[in-house]
Amino acid sequence: MTAPASASTDHRAPTWLVASVAGAFGLFYAYAVWVAVGHLVTQATGVLGLNGIGWAVLGSAVVFPIVVFAAAFALGHRRRAGAFALVLLAGLGLVAVFWLNILSYSITAGASLLGG
Repeated sequence: MTAPASASTDHRAPTWLVASVAGAFGLFYAYAVWVAVGHLVTQATGVLGLNGIGWAVLGSAVVFPIVVFAAAFALGHRRRAGAFALVLLAGLGLVAVFWLNILSYSITAGASLLGG
């Protein structure tokens, strides 16, 4: 026998709650993009400018948080609100680690990014 349609277990969060959680975490992801754009502009308008590798590396720091937010949203928007928030938090941690890698690379190997 099958369960009636009215007794189905729908574990999705309400739309307003999904939008609120996504909006709150979206601000943190937007801040990561803002900082990456600021770092890219600072490096590009320097005395030596950027070469192709510099544009690719620092440009990936701008695009990466957007891609991770989209992937985390796609993975978690049909889950409960707590699980959705944890998926977005894990993505934010991934963005933070990637940003620290970009910063450390631009500091230690900065000469290979400059002069274009």
